[in-house]
Amino acid sequence: MKICLLTVGKTDVGWVREGLELYASRLSHYVPFTISEIPELKNASSLSKAQVKEKEGESILKSLKASDRVILLDEHGKEFRSVEFARWVEGLTLSGKDIVFVTGGAYGFSDAVYARCDGKVSLSKMTFSHQMVRTVFAEQLYRAFTIIKGEPYHHE
Repeated sequence: MKICLLTVGKTDVGWVREGLELYASRLSHYVPFTISEIPELKNASSLSKAQVKEKEGESILKSLKASDRVILLDEHGKEFRSVEFARWVEGLTLSGKDIVFVTGGAYGFSDAVYARCDGKVSLSKMTFSHQMVRTVFAEQLYRAFTIIKGEPYHHE
């Protein structure tokens, strides 16, 4: 079982990239964790929002295996407290299937990506930039694994 964070576009904000790399490194002590970046669309400014979502959706779907459990990081997803999220992640890992958490582009996901997903998680009722979500998510996933292992990172 592996976990992948699939993102649309490169992580090009320096401090976001540094934070993401920090938590990706820490996660590697618990689970094989990778980050996969789908290139941003060329000439996106000449496309409508709907066209951008469709084209990004096609790229997301091409990046998935049929056996992957796909979880979207989506504003309409389920919200968890950190301990609840840890228990939920622990349950996901029991299937032994690879888990792919997906962050969309600036306009979200296409209908086809929603149809393919196995679940949706919201990190907050607030909106974060699609770049910042990467580091926030990686930290929460790291926190979840420390909770699962009973380590003292999380304080309740």
